[in-house]
Amino acid sequence: MDTSDRPGRLAVGVLGAGRVGSVLGAALALAGHRVVAASGVSDASHRRAMERLSVELTRPDDVITRSDLVLLTVPDDVLPGLVAGLAATGADLRGKLLVHASGAYGLDVLGPATDLGALPLALHPVMTFTGRDDDLVRLNGCSFGVTAPAMLRPVAEALVIEMGGEPVWIADQDRALYHAAIAGAANHMVTLIAESQELLGRIGVEHPGRLLGPLLGAALDNVLRLGIAGLTGPVVRGDAGTVRKHVDALILAAPEAADAYVALARLTADRALAAGLLKPEAAERLLDALGGNIWT
Repeated sequence: MDTSDRPGRLAVGVLGAGRVGSVLGAALALAGHRVVAASGVSDASHRRAMERLSVELTRPDDVITRSDLVLLTVPDDVLPGLVAGLAATGADLRGKLLVHASGAYGLDVLGPATDLGALPLALHPVMTFTGRDDDLVRLNGCSFGVTAPAMLRPVAEALVIEMGGEPVWIADQDRALYHAAIAGAANHMVTLIAESQELLGRIGVEHPGRLLGPLLGAALDNVLRLGIAGLTGPVVRGDAGTVRKHVDALILAAPEAADAYVALARLTADRALAAGLLKPEAAERLLDALGGNIWT
């Protein structure tokens, strides 16, 4: 379906044609907007700009000049410097939608540009991007953490919906906690599973992923449906002896993993106790097994 004749179509520029910027730009193009310029420094950025956005890389100031909407899709630590640099160069930002995709930052990071007349939006896709071709498909139905001034909220939500996402409003002051929650869940899950696969591989399990897949799929389904009530395993059962065996085995095989296990077991016990799933006397036995105070 041709979407280019819809009202309100925008000229889109991408500052940072990396994994995220190239996908968001491509999604906006599918909605009928026109990607007119992009910037980047790596060979991968050049390839993505050509393959996904159908534009050549150019200077950041040229991207700004040619665009109505500018995606600032650079790493979080680079974002404040980029915005400050754009403001310092005197780029004409008046009336331009300036959109960053950082989860941790809200609107304050766009302050120097907002002072010059830019229209600030924070649209963070709650999705992992690997640089593969299926990244664009994964945007369909994924949530976006949206923060914008009240008058721009309809614009922000419309852009998310056009990209195939679902807008979820996040108050500006809550952005850091919002990002800690989702990054902690997704990133640490990857680390934990990779660690488990490595430990299983050490003892001769040929296909750790095949072994873990059904268990992890069931555990994820349980927690998403039931919350902490979906918890199973030795901690919620109060099996202190089993937990101690785990800790002892990990101390010998992977001391750094033992530290993580103890910290997570303590957090699990604390949540189970608060939910009434773990009895106080069982928690005391776990306290001894874990070597610390659960109630801190």
